[in-house]
Amino acid sequence: MTARRVTDSGISDWAGSPLSTVHRPATRPLPIPVEQYSDGPSYLIRLEVPGVDPATGLAVCVQAGTLVVQAQRTDAAPHWHQSEFRYGRFERHVVLPSGADVHDMSAIYRDGILTVRIGIKPEQQLAGGPVEAVDVEIQR
Repeated sequence: MTARRVTDSGISDWAGSPLSTVHRPATRPLPIPVEQYSDGPSYLIRLEVPGVDPATGLAVCVQAGTLVVQAQRTDAAPHWHQSEFRYGRFERHVVLPSGADVHDMSAIYRDGILTVRIGIKPEQQLAGGPVEAVDVEIQR
C-alpha cells in the first residue's frame, strides 16, 4: 500500500508521485545533472552535486573511456520532517570524447558544482593503448 496524505490545500500527496513531499530514499542511484562542452584544448564536464562533502561523499574515476562520478548526500535533519531535497546515492556516467587524455585531468568542487577538465590530444598524438581505470583527485 502506498503512503497517502492530504495536504493543507486539500491536494492528495503520495509517495512515488514526482511532486510528492513524502521523503523516501531511492533504491537506485539518482542521476546527476550534467553539462559538457569543448573549451579549446580541453573538454569540460560540470556536474551539479550540492550539499556533498567532497572528502567523503564524492568519487571520480575513468573506466574504459567513461567518466564515472558517484556522490552520496545524507539527511542530517530530525526524523519525520518535511523535505523536498533528494538524499542518498547519485551517479553519472559520461562517455569521453575521442582524443581525451585521461592523464591530463583535473577536478574541482566549488559551490556545489564539480568541474572536470580533460585535456584533448592533438590527432597526431592519439596512438596508444586503452587505459583501464584512472582515479581523479578532487580539489576544493
